[in-house]
Amino acid sequence: MKYTWATRSDVGQVRQQNEDSVLPSAGGDGTGGHLVAAIADGMGGAAGGEIASATAIATVAAVSGEVAIRIEAANLAVVEAALQRPRLKGMGTTMTMGIFHEDGHLQIGHVGDSRGYLLRAGLLTQVTTDHSFVNEMLASGRMTEAEAEVHPYRSVLTRVVGLEPGVEVEVLNLDLEAGDRILMCSDGITAMIDDAAIQGALAAGADPGAAADALIAAANAAGGVDNISAVVVDAG
Repeated sequence: MKYTWATRSDVGQVRQQNEDSVLPSAGGDGTGGHLVAAIADGMGGAAGGEIASATAIATVAAVSGEVAIRIEAANLAVVEAALQRPRLKGMGTTMTMGIFHEDGHLQIGHVGDSRGYLLRAGLLTQVTTDHSFVNEMLASGRMTEAEAEVHPYRSVLTRVVGLEPGVEVEVLNLDLEAGDRILMCSDGITAMIDDAAIQGALAAGADPGAAADALIAAANAAGGVDNISAVVVDAG
């Protein structure tokens, strides 16, 4: 299986600093071995969020092993960074990462409300679960979609990398097919445009770079109230 990928990260229209981090830092393509790709959306103030996401991304890139092992190591690295610099106490980050294997197997590790999507034969599927207060209320039937859209706690996360010594990692395993397109993105995209718009941008993009650019542009056009980041990987 050959993979072609692109990564994009944009500060958006409102924020002064970008607290998102992506892996790899640039696009590319290749066969053999595997590709590790990830998105992290930091929180805890401008400095704290940027450091948390960058620390988590650097750690999952450096550590070997399956996704849960890498994200658990990233969690400890962010906790340790905050202990060493008390002004950063309370910083954390989301993490959605994938290990793309040569045989087409994709293992995804996920914490928070960044998302992973699969576009296959023109159909978009969200493969990760949002670890948020609002999503838990929706899943339990205690909140409607309309209520979730305007709920004051819609940004409150129930799982975060870096706040505590332990973290529960959602792990998913997919077998990719030639022609599949994978998106990992921050909520700077999903809070601005709906799944139909995401599907349209992904399907229209001639290559991963064009698709990622279209997503960034759409989120900015819708207001760009948060940092906007995307990793797009094609399997072929």
